[in-house]
This record gives sequence, structure tokens and C-alpha cells, in this order.
Amino acid sequence: MTTGVVVILFNPDVEHVNALINAFTAPEWNIVLVDNSFERTQYSASRNVTYIHCSSNVGIAQAQNIGLKRLFDNDVEHAFLLDQDSLFSPDIAHELLRQFLQLEKEHSIAAIGPSIYCQFSECVDKGVLQKGKQVSNTLKEVKQIIASGMLISRYAFNKVGGKESKLFIDGVDHEWCWRARAKGMVIYQSLSACMPHRQGDDRVKVCGVTFKQGAPVRLYYQFRNVLILARRRYVPLYWKVRHVCAIPLRYIVNRYCFTQGKERGRFMREGIKDGFLHRTGPLGVKGKGKQR
Repeated sequence: MTTGVVVILFNPDVEHVNALINAFTAPEWNIVLVDNSFERTQYSASRNVTYIHCSSNVGIAQAQNIGLKRLFDNDVEHAFLLDQDSLFSPDIAHELLRQFLQLEKEHSIAAIGPSIYCQFSECVDKGVLQKGKQVSNTLKEVKQIIASGMLISRYAFNKVGGKESKLFIDGVDHEWCWRARAKGMVIYQSLSACMPHRQGDDRVKVCGVTFKQGAPVRLYYQFRNVLILARRRYVPLYWKVRHVCAIPLRYIVNRYCFTQGKERGRFMREGIKDGFLHRTGPLGVKGKGKQR
């Protein structure tokens, strides 16, 4: 059985991507690289690798759709989604696939992902407000998982639909999980497969509270998409309350406590404005779509 692996790229570390390709050279893997970088990049030559270049940067959601569709249209039944810096191995993949195949015999499963070992806190992330419901020694049912390491099936992709390209980047993985749950499907996180992962570029403590620090432009999508998703019925109430109420605090910290504060403030204000106006798509593109 062939299993797909979709890796989304944007100005990546070529050496790391080549190492990932080389780890999945066995015939059982079919790899699709979807590159949102402006310039094409050469990677390790391998028969099982397809390279798709999107020089206009279609966003992470559409890039994932492109990669998944390429695999599922070629009769691949299951596929992993990875970020360009994912520390993902065949051992993790095999364990997740084993669990998925067992679960889909008994449940309408939408996706499964690994436990996440946070490289900043150096411990396994157990969630702040949503810790999930443990259903066995090796599994828990959760409301959402991140895209990196996510395993989905062709059946689930067809039933739930693709990732929402209008969101462009932030909130894409969670939105898909919530939409799947609204359709009666279940999301799982493995307790027996764990993946190291970094979210954001850094962690900064302000008054004893730890904040993620990323590129200033990401704040535009984070603030905008929170306001867009908070209007939807299928989005969990705890998520709406937590993220909408955090907007003033996040604005103050990013504007006055982080570097590039003025630039961060500009992106946050633009994101808040476009969130209220239901504007979607990439920042700065004329005729951005309006969320209905």
C-alpha cells in the first residue's frame, strides 16, 4: 500500500528537506513537495518525489489542497501533511498509519496526529484549555490538531472538503478539524507517536506569561482569522472566548514589548480591520474575497 506525504515549502532549509526526502525513499511512500517560494529549488532526485512550484504563493491551505489532490487523484488512500521543518520519521508515520487503519474500521475518523514535543518548553504539549479525552493508553480524542504530522484519508478529504484557501495560513488546520467534527467525524491524537515541533520563531515572557513570537506579517492573518472564525457556529466556544478576549493583550505585548513593534502594530490593526470587514485571501491583493 502506498501512502502519501505532502510537504509545504516556503524558502526552506534545503538540507533539511533533502534529509526528509531521503528518510522516505522506500517504495511505500509517495512524496509531493508544494513550494510557495518565489524561486524554484532543486532537491534530492528520487522517483517517488513530485515537485510543484507555486511562485505566486497560494498560501498554506491551497498548497495543502494541491498536494493532497495530486495524491488522492492517483489512488493514494492516506496522506500525511508536513511543514518544511517537521522533524518527522518513518517510525512516527508507521505508528500513526497503524492507528488510523484500526480506527477507521470502527469510527468515522477524519484525522490523527502525533503528540507534540515543544522544543521551546522541552516537554510534551498537553493543551491549555482543551486537553482532550483519553480513550486508550495510546490515543485521545481531541477537537483539533495541527497540520504538521496530520494524517487524513481520501475518504475524509472528500467528505469534509479541502482546506479553506481563503484563510490563507493561520487557523487553517483547526478550521478543517472543526468542520470535520461538525460532519460527525472524529479527530484523534496519538499518545504513542510523538514529534518534536517548533511553533513560531521564539518564546518571550512578559510579566510571567509566555507569548509566541513570529514574523510580524503573521499577526495580520492571526488577528483577522480569529475574528472571521469566531462568527462560525461550528467553531468551539472556548476557542472563540480565549482568542477574541486575548486580542487586546496580544496587541499590547506585540506592539510595545517585542522588537519591530511599529510594524507589528500596523499588521495587527490591518488584521482587525479586515476581520471585521470579512475580507479574506492574501494580504495586499486587490479584490480579496468576502467571507459569506
